[in-house]
Amino acid sequence: MGTPTPEKLDIARTDTETALATEDPVVVADAPASTWQAATGPGVVTGNRFPIEQVTPQVEGGRFPAKAVVGELVPVTAVAYREGHSMMGCNVVLIGPDGREGPFTRMGPGAPGTDRWHGTMRPDAVGAWTFAVEAFSDPYLTWHDAVTKKIGAGQGLQDLGNDLAEGAVLLNQAATGVPAAERGRVTGAAQALADASIPLFARVSPALGLTDVLWRYPVRQHVTRSKELPIWCDRQRALFSAWYEFFPRSEGAVVDEHGKPVTHGTFASATPRLQQVADLGFDVVYLPPIHPIGRVNRKGPNNTLVAGPQDIGSPWAIGAAEGGHDTIHPDLGTLEDFRAFVAAAHEAGVEIAMDLALQCAPDHPWVTEHPEWFTTRADGSIAYAENPPKKYQDIYPLNFDNDPLGIRDEVLRVVLHWVENGVKIFRVDNPHTKPVGFWHWIIDEVKSVEPDVLFLAEAFTRPAMMHGLGKHGFTQSYTYFTWRVQAWELRDYVQELIAAADYMRPNFWPNTPDILPEHLQHGGPPMFKIRAVLASLLSPSWGMYAGFELFEHLHRPGSEEYLDNEKFQLRPRDWAAAEAAGESLAPYLRKLNHVRRDNPALHWLRNTVFHGIDNEQVLCFSKRDPDSDNTVLVVVSLDSQNVQWGNTTLDMPALGFDWHERFTVRDELTGATFDWGQHNAIRLDPLYEPAHVFTVHRHR
Repeated sequence: MGTPTPEKLDIARTDTETALATEDPVVVADAPASTWQAATGPGVVTGNRFPIEQVTPQVEGGRFPAKAVVGELVPVTAVAYREGHSMMGCNVVLIGPDGREGPFTRMGPGAPGTDRWHGTMRPDAVGAWTFAVEAFSDPYLTWHDAVTKKIGAGQGLQDLGNDLAEGAVLLNQAATGVPAAERGRVTGAAQALADASIPLFARVSPALGLTDVLWRYPVRQHVTRSKELPIWCDRQRALFSAWYEFFPRSEGAVVDEHGKPVTHGTFASATPRLQQVADLGFDVVYLPPIHPIGRVNRKGPNNTLVAGPQDIGSPWAIGAAEGGHDTIHPDLGTLEDFRAFVAAAHEAGVEIAMDLALQCAPDHPWVTEHPEWFTTRADGSIAYAENPPKKYQDIYPLNFDNDPLGIRDEVLRVVLHWVENGVKIFRVDNPHTKPVGFWHWIIDEVKSVEPDVLFLAEAFTRPAMMHGLGKHGFTQSYTYFTWRVQAWELRDYVQELIAAADYMRPNFWPNTPDILPEHLQHGGPPMFKIRAVLASLLSPSWGMYAGFELFEHLHRPGSEEYLDNEKFQLRPRDWAAAEAAGESLAPYLRKLNHVRRDNPALHWLRNTVFHGIDNEQVLCFSKRDPDSDNTVLVVVSLDSQNVQWGNTTLDMPALGFDWHERFTVRDELTGATFDWGQHNAIRLDPLYEPAHVFTVHRHR
């Protein structure tokens, strides 16, 4: 008896979502609005019966939409309270892009005394949704609470006459709002309350036993609704994706003994690589810029200032006589070749992500056609890009203050051009160096034409800017994961990202063409395994740059950049030979990506839980998906050189168990199984296997 616990409520909501779509709770007409209430603030309905405050998710008071993906169980919280001792309830109202309200979803109470309510919503289509929280007086719970207390205090039939009569009226009213299968149970309880010929216990027991059904189908009085808050729902790839970056110009290329190009790769020669990447379990292939490369101030190998006649330059120095951002580099092929490449990717089961780098080489057509789009220095020259002490003489940044409307309209034209040619994902280069309002506008404009388009922000910058880009519309963001190496750093950072999950989705990359972190330079092959496990299993989205699977680790002295960087020269690789010789991480990556796909728990971020372990060189975390009863438990060493031991103290409820229970874990990397409980000893040898990736199974 009594109000169901929050745990039971979660189960009840899941089991009855479909049924509730066609059944409505009974709503009793609201009393005239109160004039004495003076509550104010986000989410409070002033002048209505109950205060509703601190509704989440909301981003900057509802100025920006919160984020979700199709099928995601999004947590909703609110503070709602009332006067006196009568009972109340709360529910979530989810309103679809078509304006229709979803099924009734009740919220459960939080910790006693906090007046905080918890619920969930699950949008099921791409588009702009809204939601609200409703608070209401619950006369059945009020009646249940009062009768239970009176009987517990020894009051008898002579004291409860009015309560029984009022309860019968209430239940007859409630019966009109429950499913037909439950109606007889409710009316029968009402008849028992009115039957003076039977003992007190027999009269009240059926009514007190209706807690479950009248929780799901309550009588609601004085319903008060919060303001509606926006939430944008993306397709699932916005949250769960595996990215692989490669340069098409290197695939099928031939170089001489000095590394100079003999044959330039093309879309046609790079097409076989698409199926190979798909076989590794990646679903997004990200291409660096594919446009003509400037010849003026072209950089040579390893970012040298002078390029020889055979040097191909950086693809981020966009634009030449052949064209600009809407043009294909002629050495890669034609627009028709690109379309065929995109079609081949779709056939292989991967999606092409295109680089959107809003910058120009000195010989980009925009420089002569729109000189006002750039910054002119005192000597009359156009300013090139600088990030002192770094200089990018081959790149002119756009100046968005000179002609913002002209620039934004041209960029929108360029983006929609590529959308028309099959691109639905853009990796945006250095978005933090452009006005945030520009991104807000252009992302909204693009999504109004094609809602499925996704934008990844390559913004290794200040936290406020990274978070701001997410609020203003970016689908995903690169993160600081690349430099988080200690257990406490990883725990704190993931918790920070979870706290921002309403508007910022992380994408973890262990390396990029620009970044070869120190731990990969010196950690050896085990460190590549460690970072792949962390990136792919901590975050629902992760990515890697080609060469990671070959343990490429040579760096320019004193830097975190690759030696003989592919940004400035061709890097053809013999992928098949390396794998055949056992010198490739490809089989390991293939296994990790397949584990990700096969386990729904790994498709989400908010469900990450860190567990205790008595060794700070080891990280222990889990993810659980209650819908599928799927749980993954990961124990990974952070030390690529030494054997590490540890003893776990697992949060058993987070794994779906009581504290005393035992269960079976199966290592999805090795196939080994173990009998585990709350406390377990583990040993991790980096030369053999630096991580356990367990699926958790109940004893049968």
